[in-house]
Amino acid sequence: MDILTRVEQEQAYSNLLLNQTLQKQSPPLEKADAGLTTELVYGTIQRLNTLDYFLARFVAKGVAKLEPWVRSLLRLSLYQLVYLDRIPEHAVVNEAVNLAKRRGHAGISGMVNGVLRSAIRSRTELVVPTTLPAAERISLLHSYPKWMVEQWIRQFGEATAERICESNNRPPAVSVRVNRLRASREAVLQQMADAGLDARPSSIAPSGLIVESGGNMAFSTWFRDGAISIQDESSMLVAEAVDPQPGMTVLDCCAAPGGKTAHLAERMDDRGRIVACDAHEHKRRLIAEQAERLGLRSVETLTGDARELPQRFPAGAFDRVLLDAPCSGLGVIRRKPDLKWAKQPEEIEAITELQAELLDAAAWLVAPGGVLVYSTCTLAAEENGDAVLAFLERHPAFAPEPMPPALAALPGAANGQVSLLPSDYGSDGFFIARLRRKDA
Repeated sequence: MDILTRVEQEQAYSNLLLNQTLQKQSPPLEKADAGLTTELVYGTIQRLNTLDYFLARFVAKGVAKLEPWVRSLLRLSLYQLVYLDRIPEHAVVNEAVNLAKRRGHAGISGMVNGVLRSAIRSRTELVVPTTLPAAERISLLHSYPKWMVEQWIRQFGEATAERICESNNRPPAVSVRVNRLRASREAVLQQMADAGLDARPSSIAPSGLIVESGGNMAFSTWFRDGAISIQDESSMLVAEAVDPQPGMTVLDCCAAPGGKTAHLAERMDDRGRIVACDAHEHKRRLIAEQAERLGLRSVETLTGDARELPQRFPAGAFDRVLLDAPCSGLGVIRRKPDLKWAKQPEEIEAITELQAELLDAAAWLVAPGGVLVYSTCTLAAEENGDAVLAFLERHPAFAPEPMPPALAALPGAANGQVSLLPSDYGSDGFFIARLRRKDA
């Protein structure tokens, strides 16, 4: 209840706040209780406007007028009643009433009791009408802001928009990238099988493994020994698109926390030079730590605004330039459910201006005949295909470049671009464009 209230009131990041709260518990919560806490936080945030839609019929003065902690308490309680099946109804109500008594007074606990008991009596009526207009129905059924659903319907059509929403409400898979300088994918897969883990090769990422069971892979010996990194399958395809060769000079413009930088170095057999830049010093350190854990010597890190890199390096200084741009993040909602409620449509327009400035700076640094790769983890056309079209109009020296085989084989890969929707492979939503600067 406290976590949910702070996420709403302080715009705290749910994943960070949840981890901090669990780590502070003394004695630590049992694994099952920590798992339930995680489920209640993420699940309640994920289903927010559906829960509010159902609660509205039982809260006379309206959900919005409740005290924030009361609103959080009712939401997480109703989430258990509607979406979970192993917690008895009476236990949900009793716990909610006891919390209301401790935090508030008898009037509030009575209201909480009444609302939840009414919801239980009306359980079969808690459904979203199928007769609503498409955007409103999908918004309420799958819990997304209506503007976001409308945008996806315009871009992808109603059926695909609904599949995106459904897919983003499923838990993300645990995927890891094998460091080919330390071990082959086949060898790590066999080691995991020998250790009793259920793992399989990624169907889209040549270096990727999907680990169905195995807990937090950051605590595994493979991670500690630098044999793997934790990375989404879609994100792994970015280095494949850059396709750097040993001995090249490569720039990663917005590199933190360093997963793609490290993947570039691994693909180059750690031979050549990679400059990894980030605007924040503490994030630059994350890149350096990542490289050190993986035993990579070709990575140099620097702190600075990527828009100012043309003042630090000569024109055409790099064979490959990667701009994994700051974006609205609409492709990673399954990992950050609070993101969908925090974003507003006007933010997309604002961030496209930054992306254009970053692209212009990156273009300056690409050597004649070199390649610029632009990627985002969003689904918004303005930040993806539209941004690339506008860039090509400003920079006629660049042209779309076909993707390397690993990406060219994906459905929808065309004209030097590939878009991955969350519903395609159960991975994050990603956009990647490959552009070559013409020879001088």
